[in-house]
Amino acid sequence: MEWRDEGIILGQRRHGETSVILEVMTRAHGRHLGLVRGGRSRKQQPVLQAGNRVDLIWRARLDEHLGTYQAEALDMNAARLMDSAVAVYGFQVLAAHLRLLPERDAHASLYETLMVMIEHLDDADAAGELVARFELLVLDSLGFGLDLSQCAATGARDDLAYVSPKSGRAVSRAAGEPWHDKMLALPAFLERGAGRRADPAALEDAFKLTGYFLTRHVYEPRGIEQPDARIGFLMALRKHFAARHVVGETAA
Repeated sequence: MEWRDEGIILGQRRHGETSVILEVMTRAHGRHLGLVRGGRSRKQQPVLQAGNRVDLIWRARLDEHLGTYQAEALDMNAARLMDSAVAVYGFQVLAAHLRLLPERDAHASLYETLMVMIEHLDDADAAGELVARFELLVLDSLGFGLDLSQCAATGARDDLAYVSPKSGRAVSRAAGEPWHDKMLALPAFLERGAGRRADPAALEDAFKLTGYFLTRHVYEPRGIEQPDARIGFLMALRKHFAARHVVGETAA
């Protein structure tokens, strides 16, 4: 068995004295593991860092075997991402979410989205929006997608302000107001075609929204906790916006 594909490295773990088991999100073969012989060498280690995009050749005697990887660098993203705590935690969150999917299941849209996100994760002002949208995409890929296109009660597409915690559907401000204390807030930047940037309060609402449905549909049924990286990412975002606010006040 042999195939060639490109992928983004999610992580690695040691195997024996000189090798590593590489975990990669590939374009056509989903999240896929493979053994890299000599992967701990001085030459290989810079290539095999999380976040790098690589060209892969995978070989195995049978399809169900772990197999071996031969990897060559295409984009060396790791060093750039390491310069930002938001980017480091952000990428770890993306990798943790991808591990919720079955291994070797192809998800081309997630791969393409991951590629775009890696280009912008070191922009802390944009990273929060990107990760929140990625969490919605992961929920959809797992079969628990939210319907944020129109009001569940009236069918209206304007002034959507809430999400029903029961149905996962959007609710307009007028229809949801009597039950606003039981609803989840829908930040405006998540509405399709909104074209709006998120402020810190909107990001908090977005991650409360996605976190609620990830916990309900994924974490609790599987008996797992949300990844520590997600907590670290939210803390890094808050620290970034707090520092920017202080700088703004000083400049004023």
